[in-house]
Amino acid sequence: MSSLAPPHVTSPPHQPSTSPIIELRDVRLTLASRAGAVDILRGVSLRVPAGQSVAIVGPSGSGKTSLLMVLAGLERATSGGVQVAGHDLGQLGEDELARVRGAEIGIVFQSFHLVPTMTALENVALPLEFAGDPDAFDKARALLDEVGLGVRHDHFPAQLSGGEQQRVALARALSARPKLLLADEPTGNLDGKTGRAVVDLLFGLQKRRQSTLVLVTHDERLAAECQRTIRMADGKIVSETGALAA
Repeated sequence: MSSLAPPHVTSPPHQPSTSPIIELRDVRLTLASRAGAVDILRGVSLRVPAGQSVAIVGPSGSGKTSLLMVLAGLERATSGGVQVAGHDLGQLGEDELARVRGAEIGIVFQSFHLVPTMTALENVALPLEFAGDPDAFDKARALLDEVGLGVRHDHFPAQLSGGEQQRVALARALSARPKLLLADEPTGNLDGKTGRAVVDLLFGLQKRRQSTLVLVTHDERLAAECQRTIRMADGKIVSETGALAA
C-alpha cells in the first residue's frame, strides 16, 4: 500500500511587528494645587513607530515636559491608556516601572542630573550596576569613548564643562541600549556651539542604535531636524508635521 507524502508547505516570510513603540489613548493628567485641580494634559492621543525621531514643541506650560514624564513612567496619567515599548504603564507598580525604565527607556534632562560625588565613569556605570551587569565598567568606558570623553573617565561633574556633562548624561541614558530615548531640552543649558555638538551626537547615536527619539525643545530649528514635529498648547496636541505614525 503506497502512501502519499504530505505536500511541502512554505512558511510565510517573517513580518516585522507594526506595533508602535508609543501608543497614547486619550491621556489626561490632573494635578492638585492650592487653587484646586489643574488639568495638565487634556486628552492626548499619539502613536510613534519604532525608530522615529519626534520633536514636541509649544509654549511654556503647554504640557510638553509633563507628556515626557508620562512616557517615562515618572508621572502617572490620571486616565487614558499609556503603552510604551510593549508595556501598559498604567498597570505596573513602582518597582516594575523602574525595571522598564532601566531596560527600555533612556532619559536625558536639561540639567544633566549627574551624581556629583561620582566620576564620569561611575555615573555611566551606575544603571548597569543596578541591573546586575558584570561588565558595567567596561561598557561604561566604551560609551564614554563613543561620546568623545575617553580622557575624562576619572573626572567628577564639577571638573567637566556643561557640554561634557551632557555627553556623560547621554552615555548614561544609552547604557542599557534602550529602545526609547527621551530628551527634555537637552541643549537648554548649553551655548550654541556646544549645543550643536551635543545635537549632532544625539542624532548620530540614535541612528546607530536604531532607537526611537522623543525630544522636547523650544528650538524650532532643532525640531525641524526630527522626522516629525508635534505641537502642543493648553495640554493638547494642536498640530503635526512630518512623518505620520505607523
